[in-house]
Amino acid sequence: MIDIVNESGEMVDEISIAEQARFVLDRLRIHRTAELSIAFVDEPSMADLHLTWMDEPGPTDVMSFPMDDLRVPRDGEEAPEGLLGDIVICPAVAQAQAAQAGHSERHELAVLLTHGILHLLGYDHAEPAEERLMFGLQNRLVAEWNAVAVADVPSDED
Repeated sequence: MIDIVNESGEMVDEISIAEQARFVLDRLRIHRTAELSIAFVDEPSMADLHLTWMDEPGPTDVMSFPMDDLRVPRDGEEAPEGLLGDIVICPAVAQAQAAQAGHSERHELAVLLTHGILHLLGYDHAEPAEERLMFGLQNRLVAEWNAVAVADVPSDED
């Protein structure tokens, strides 16, 4: 189950976010009953969370709060069930990062959502080898999602 709450004051395509989250979880073979909560918050709320949990001032783009210790199953293992956890995203920070990177806000949100899911599943980027693994998987999943999402958009000829 995927639950989405938007308290950011920004327009967020919740249907697309839910579809992308389901896509990523399916690609990672996480059980379809695993519970994921996604919250979109404003900059002051994200700054409070960032200070409380990371002891860092100011808002950040995404934070993850794992619940059960779910991991991507190995080949032959059953998909894990349980509470995946919570992801908190700040659309205002995402907008600024998208502008700076020269890509769309939609793409930035796809990156942040995927990043958050990977953190919930135990991936990290504190060490160079971890970073290569996590960001490689993140980039692949976002590219696969973008290919599917673009294919689902009706053309002007339809």
